[in-house]
Amino acid sequence: MDSVRFLNRMESAQLDDTLQTDKYGFRMETLMELAGIGSATAIQSVYPNLKKKILTISGPGNNGGDGLVTSRHLVQYGYEVKAIYPKIPKRELFHYLVKQCENDGIEFLNQIPSVEEINNEYGLIIDSIFGYNYRGDIRAPFNSIIMDTLCKVSIPIVSLDIPSGWCPELGNVNNLFTPDFLISLAAPKIGTKSYLGKHYLGGRFLPKEIIKELNLVLPEFSGSNSYTDISHNKIFQL
Repeated sequence: MDSVRFLNRMESAQLDDTLQTDKYGFRMETLMELAGIGSATAIQSVYPNLKKKILTISGPGNNGGDGLVTSRHLVQYGYEVKAIYPKIPKRELFHYLVKQCENDGIEFLNQIPSVEEINNEYGLIIDSIFGYNYRGDIRAPFNSIIMDTLCKVSIPIVSLDIPSGWCPELGNVNNLFTPDFLISLAAPKIGTKSYLGKHYLGGRFLPKEIIKELNLVLPEFSGSNSYTDISHNKIFQL
């Protein structure tokens, strides 16, 4: 049976930082692209016949960028995606991510639709608001988005890396929403260890050397898939 080691916040940051050293040669935009295509292919495998629109909700950090890249690839796969991006960072990278999405026909909405409209017109929400760096109180407008939308909609939610508002190390301590599908990126975070739903690991790109250097324990991927199932009933969790 496969095993996997879940990372705490410090270990997750160390993985990202080490990938971007001269030794490994990755850049943030490359990591986002790899995470996004892994997430998009995972979503396509789980929701292959989705007819309604997808609503992506992106936050101000790198997790939000992952959501935008995921959305762009989903459009390439034939899905219709709308996006909410309330706090666009000033960094040039995020400006380019928005342009890429717009050029693929993704509309950025000025405000989040009502719960009723989402339930009627959309088939899936991609939650890419907060990643493993989240800590402290949830500030506006994301507090209301999480409490008044994600906690109340009836359509499926896919969270990227960690459900927004969950503590990266302690899990759902605030008793918020639980997504229907969770896609961990590169390596799963310890705060998701208690998650019992459908759980995939997306992003098949970690060099063998960094796996050895950081003592990572990852499951096997099948064939050419860029994702693998690490649901609670599939693996022995260390």
